[in-house]
Amino acid sequence: MQGGSSGIGYGLKYQARCISDVKVDTDNTSFLTGTLSLKEENEVHLIRLPSGGSELICEGLFSHPNEIWGLASCPCDQRIFSTDVVEGESFGASIWQIPELFGELNSPQLEHITSLDGHVGKIKCILWWPSGRNDKLISIDEENLFLWSLDVSKKDAQVQSHESAGMLHYLSGGAWDPHDVNSVGTTCESSIQFWDLRTMKKTNSVECAHVQNFDYNSKKKHILVTAEHASGIHIWDLRKPKIPIQELPWTYTLVMGCQVVLVQIQPSTCGLLLQASHDELASESQVESPTRKPNPLLNTYSNYEDSVYGIAWSCCEPWTFASLSYDGRVVVESIKPLISKK
Repeated sequence: MQGGSSGIGYGLKYQARCISDVKVDTDNTSFLTGTLSLKEENEVHLIRLPSGGSELICEGLFSHPNEIWGLASCPCDQRIFSTDVVEGESFGASIWQIPELFGELNSPQLEHITSLDGHVGKIKCILWWPSGRNDKLISIDEENLFLWSLDVSKKDAQVQSHESAGMLHYLSGGAWDPHDVNSVGTTCESSIQFWDLRTMKKTNSVECAHVQNFDYNSKKKHILVTAEHASGIHIWDLRKPKIPIQELPWTYTLVMGCQVVLVQIQPSTCGLLLQASHDELASESQVESPTRKPNPLLNTYSNYEDSVYGIAWSCCEPWTFASLSYDGRVVVESIKPLISKK
């Protein structure tokens, strides 16, 4: 099924490429997004969709000193988030806290908790401890993997351990295993490499050509999904890492020349998969079981005026997701009507 967007839109003032759900806010569909302006003062927007609402509301608008290339919400405190930034030829990451009474302040300012110093290359992502705690972080740049110990009350972060990927490897992202807090995966050119954080040694790998992005299935241990630049979407069982256990048909993952570069599994239901490309296309597939053939494509959304750089499922409403295109346009969609027709 293909069609235009029937979603609810929200416009940022400047270009943007990162969006994150507010994971602890179980009462509202909430997202954080940040801008990427070279000349103007950048902004972080906290936006919410009220229950039964038809309009996205800006709950908080905060200035940010640098271009925001990545943003991640803390999974156990809805007021804390991280940004990875670029300033000229310098790269860095910071931890921020939204002021407690921001809704009652005229000009609320973000509280800077600490910086994650020590990176000499562009930071690819910040990963929060999967659930329940906010005292551990991982930062990944092009060559290095850092594990941090974070103390919010003391506004301090210390490197707990560090490992280099080596001269022959180029890291481009990663994800923390929700089933094993001692395991993290990193995308590395044509493979995903898995690390034991207790020893900072590699434990396993999955070979997949030109991998762009991957996500763990939080409901099924050992299962993950990859987005590969040339060959689309694959589902893997880490107990059998040689070949994927499922491949979405080419027509699902390559439409009108659009190659999939982002993929996310809905965290509270194992059957929904959201995929997107930079070429003005976002789509969902329903995959009931990693060992069965996928159900038909639910829908595609192809009326973006610019490339899609960010996607995020709502933690409050499992049928709702947000997409962000480079022109600063946020669109929140619900696929519940599509599910009910199946």
